Amino acid sequence: MSSDRIQTEFEFVLPRGLIDAQGGVHRQGVMRLATAKDEMCVQKDRGVQDNPAYGVLVMLSRVITCIGTVTEVTPTLLEGLFSRDLAYLREFYNRINQEGEAYIPVQCPQCNRQFQVELSLSGEF
Repeated sequence: MSSDRIQTEFEFVLPRGLIDAQGGVHRQGVMRLATAKDEMCVQKDRGVQDNPAYGVLVMLSRVITCIGTVTEVTPTLLEGLFSRDLAYLREFYNRINQEGEAYIPVQCPQCNRQFQVELSLSGEF
């Protein structure tokens, strides 16, 4: 029996951060891989049917499991994101769902050794 595991959750750090009702800033979060059910729920959402652009917020609210101490992530909550953070989350979503992981293969130019490096997006350091 194989012990291969698929990584389904990925940590991220927002470039600016989500500001909660008390003024607290939340930058670190976790996003899980999207499922077929997520895709179907987005298509069925009334807000998305009225405004297809809203689909991004609906999908992100389904796959983001937390941002800082906020564990109930809703489209309405995500409406408060700064544009830079929304762009970052869209890019992060695409990378983990289309690449399958947040690591890229690299090769050392000096010794030619091959290894993997964790993909770092604009908000991370």
